[in-house]
Amino acid sequence: MSNPDLTFAMRLKEENRTTHDSVDHLVMSVQPFANPENYTLFLKLQSVFHKVVDPIYRDRQLNEQIPELADMARYEAVVQDLQDLGSTPYHFQGEWPEPEGNKAIGWLYCAEGSNLGAAFLFKDAQKLDFTAEHGARHLAPHPDGRGKHWREFVDYLNDLNLDKAAQDEAILGAKEAFAFYKVILRKIFELPEGAEAPPAQA
Repeated sequence: MSNPDLTFAMRLKEENRTTHDSVDHLVMSVQPFANPENYTLFLKLQSVFHKVVDPIYRDRQLNEQIPELADMARYEAVVQDLQDLGSTPYHFQGEWPEPEGNKAIGWLYCAEGSNLGAAFLFKDAQKLDFTAEHGARHLAPHPDGRGKHWREFVDYLNDLNLDKAAQDEAILGAKEAFAFYKVILRKIFELPEGAEAPPAQA
């Protein structure tokens, strides 16, 4: 049962905490910054997720409610990063998600939240000599800074004034986004279906 004192953004964070942590664990377990080859696979993973959320960033109604939302989209930056590494987006063969309505807001929350958490990833990419101008464009901070931008984004989410039923749909959308991300990660990094981390090396 949800806490009525929590804002919408707080509910999104609290009710996705376990799933979010499991995604973080799975991502780091495949060592995406161990070498350029792994990083390329990570970019391919990012290309699928950001292609799914790209239409959400460009949604006309959401852009009226969240100023400059379309400018926050990062799919094209991921594509450019892949080009820098001499690669191309991953062609996912499977059921393609098309999140709509309140569920789309949950997917958007995941996408923007990932940018807030990308500070450490950006530093790891820089160790491989990738920068905001070459190879790690999509991990670069927002011009206003990650923290300030995130706080503003959270305010806009709360100002959507969604009722509990709508919030529940958005939270379900976020859970679906995290689950899909793990499915794609397993495919691209060739992990067993349902794996939460690679098998231990003998």
